[in-house]
Amino acid sequence: MLHRYQGKNTMSMPFHVPEEYLLSLLQTCQSVLAQFTATIVADAARPDRPLTPTAMFERSMRSVGLMTLQQEYLRQIGALWSSTLARQAGQTHEPVASPAKGDRRFAGAEWREQPYHDLLKQSYLIHSRFLGELAEQADVDDRTRGRLRFFARQFLDALSPANYLMTNPEALRQALETRGESLADGFRNLAEDLRKGRISMTDESAFEVGGNLAISPGAVVFENELIQLIQYSPSTEAVGRRPLLIVPPCINKFYILDLEPGNSFVRYAVEQGHTVFLVSWRNAPPALGHLDWNDYLALGVLQAIDTTLEITGADKLNALGFCVGGTLLGCAVAVARGRNEDKVASLTLLTTMLDFADTGEIGLLIDEASVAAREASIGQGGLLSGRELAFVFSTLRSNDLIWSYVVSNYLKGATPDAFDLLYWNADSTNLPGPMYCWYVRNAYLENNIRVPGRTVQCGVPVDLSKLDMPAYLLAAREDHIVPWQTAHATRGLVSGEARFVLGASGHIAGVVNPASRNKRNFWVDGEPGPDPEHWLSTAQSVPGSWWSDWSAWLAPHRGEQVPARTALGSERYPAIEPAPGRFVKERLD
Repeated sequence: MLHRYQGKNTMSMPFHVPEEYLLSLLQTCQSVLAQFTATIVADAARPDRPLTPTAMFERSMRSVGLMTLQQEYLRQIGALWSSTLARQAGQTHEPVASPAKGDRRFAGAEWREQPYHDLLKQSYLIHSRFLGELAEQADVDDRTRGRLRFFARQFLDALSPANYLMTNPEALRQALETRGESLADGFRNLAEDLRKGRISMTDESAFEVGGNLAISPGAVVFENELIQLIQYSPSTEAVGRRPLLIVPPCINKFYILDLEPGNSFVRYAVEQGHTVFLVSWRNAPPALGHLDWNDYLALGVLQAIDTTLEITGADKLNALGFCVGGTLLGCAVAVARGRNEDKVASLTLLTTMLDFADTGEIGLLIDEASVAAREASIGQGGLLSGRELAFVFSTLRSNDLIWSYVVSNYLKGATPDAFDLLYWNADSTNLPGPMYCWYVRNAYLENNIRVPGRTVQCGVPVDLSKLDMPAYLLAAREDHIVPWQTAHATRGLVSGEARFVLGASGHIAGVVNPASRNKRNFWVDGEPGPDPEHWLSTAQSVPGSWWSDWSAWLAPHRGEQVPARTALGSERYPAIEPAPGRFVKERLD
């Protein structure tokens, strides 16, 4: 069909759309919503139906003032029809519905200038707001309302006219201008992503682990079936006697903390005069599908603590955990304290949950039925696919992390830009089923870890109040994985003096904020108390990166200055291979 339009920039030309066509389009949009709500009612009416998304919507439709919502919906549809006809007659008219601030899906001029696409856009926005109000006004508990909100957003994000070739004017214009080459490129991109089993978010050819990522010099000085322990080469003549041990999350590769040199937290810590060790978790192969939570503590964190202390000869170390790495670290140190072992001088937890009372939208997807199903399938052995976990995280920001790439890669045939954070994001890791099932039940579902003695880990009843060392607690204000208010709750669990710091941005960008770039800001010194919002309202905003604040806080805990050791490892633990090691390069696609 494209040959009929070659040589004409049709999409940018003003044209008159017949009224009967616009009416047909409007009726089609309304029928989609009608079919959706009819499916809801039919599905929810089935006897003994579990609380599925459609059942929840049916409940909300019965419990809210549906007539009021429908009247407002019909008023807006009528206003849209009137404004469209007025525009057809050459009159100007303010839009009935406009995209929310920051919504980039309809940024192209065609969405405003062409009657067909403007009608399609506004109709979609009106429908979206109707379903959104249906969820918000439902007479249900907060958890059910949250699930309604989540499922409505997934449905509406997928239904956006920007996601489909024949309703996306920018993609159609590009196809015309390139004489179909953009579509051919899009098909090639789609075929490649189908082969990989995931959506490409960055130009993966631009990066190599050990090449231009994870290149801080060092060596692997210990390994077992689960971890490699990396010791990094010093860059200062003197270092603190006490080393720094970093425990990254086990659901991703560690190099989020050692990206390109300008973004490397590891490199920064080394430059501050610390002897830095880091745990590199293995991307679990099928042979490790039997490992459980206790194995991740014993073979992972506790083994890394003991080995680090033996290599350096220090009395204690400073420990830092990130995300679930922080949860593992907090539990491991509590186990050690329960054994009357005093090996950790200070504790740094970055965007970490120990109290799982409010887990954000992730928690909405977890209930007894889903956890029991996982326990039955992989709880005694097997793997949770890293791709599956990565997809779940992507759904929390589906427009940014799913649909924007569908449009860019497939409809427009573009190649994603090179971005190290997104390369890391796609490098997912598998988890052993028993470990994952224990974690989800005792953290997200039952919130047992926070209760003294309720969980027995490595044979020790865990009591987080035994974490009596100084603690630095960082949260990120826009974190969609670890709500900052939940990270703030850790202050009430540990018994040592805690410094709570709130960084700007999200779960990753809030942590990876190099001091050298002096970007963003962070909040400190709010008034203590159980209410995090009160803390924020009384806190001081400081420009720049939290890295400098953390470095100043940690300095007194690193011990006296001693000459840096140039030889890595020890007689018992000689260097095995150069950093970043083999484990971080394993991809089990």
